[in-house]
Amino acid sequence: MKKILSLVIVLALVVACCVCVSGTAKAEGKLVGVSMPTQDLQRWNQDGANMEKQLKEAGYEVELLYAANDIPTQVSQVETMIADGCQVLVIASIDGDSLGTVLAQAKEAGIPVIAYDRLIMNSDAVTYYATFDNWLVGVKQGEFIRDALKLDEAEGPFNIEFITGDPGDNNINFFFDGAMSILTPYLESGKLVCPSGQTEKAVVATANWATDAAQARFENILSSYYADGTKLDAVLCSNDSTSLGVQNALKANYTGEWPVLTGQDCDILSTISMLEGTQSMSVFKDTRTLAAQVVTMVTAILEGTEPEINDTETYDNGTGIIPSFLCEPVACTPDMIQELLVDSGYYTAAELGL
Repeated sequence: MKKILSLVIVLALVVACCVCVSGTAKAEGKLVGVSMPTQDLQRWNQDGANMEKQLKEAGYEVELLYAANDIPTQVSQVETMIADGCQVLVIASIDGDSLGTVLAQAKEAGIPVIAYDRLIMNSDAVTYYATFDNWLVGVKQGEFIRDALKLDEAEGPFNIEFITGDPGDNNINFFFDGAMSILTPYLESGKLVCPSGQTEKAVVATANWATDAAQARFENILSSYYADGTKLDAVLCSNDSTSLGVQNALKANYTGEWPVLTGQDCDILSTISMLEGTQSMSVFKDTRTLAAQVVTMVTAILEGTEPEINDTETYDNGTGIIPSFLCEPVACTPDMIQELLVDSGYYTAAELGL
């Protein structure tokens, strides 16, 4: 009986090893191209690193390239990935309208394309979209301002200014419109007032989400509308890099009570700003979660099965609805930093000066 039992155990171990080897073999030699827009923003470095790490752990070869926020460079890099034989492309575009020609080459070569975080527009080569719920990001920012200013109870009025991101990034439509879905009723009632009058998305956009561009615009707003001592109560900033620009402008040009400031991404500098009290909140989008979802999508595609999708209504890129998977963002306030960012291993305490 012992010999039979031993034989069964040995056979089970052999089968398990074969399954493991087989699973690795499925991924072995399969090349995945990952195109990221820039290394200038911390979040894209994290996105790229997490994607590469998890794809390699799943057994794939990875070609990861950053395009330095230069559209021709990204086009050239995607062409290189196609020529190198990548079997799936994962692309976070610099400009959602600029990749149509090169993606037509991918489609002709039969290479599926996953738009990553930013929807690629006007291309029928886009197979799937993986992102966070971008409308919800804006809603959470708008709700935070509403609650921080107690807009439903306080008499007001309160002064607010707005700043969003790059006009070529389709996500600003969701970030900004989501926030405005909460704040517009208060603007219409007069509870919120925008002294600069700059409330249109195109006017408050920031090229490349650049901190220095956000700072320059906000310095002008402060000198034009707040130099007489007018109080600034809140600034809707769509992400952390624009929020840092606003903070820089405020530190140099504003002596009143510090306003409520929103952000997004929980970048290290902005997380430290939250701890210091100069940024009120940030929306946390765990890039590890999104990377893991993309890996499962890549695996399903390469195994000939359908990836998990949870949205088939929201994201139309101009050629039709793109099947999407939306991860859920989390509003992070200073009191949540330890549990949400440090205890989870996203940052070390040392990185945040804790």
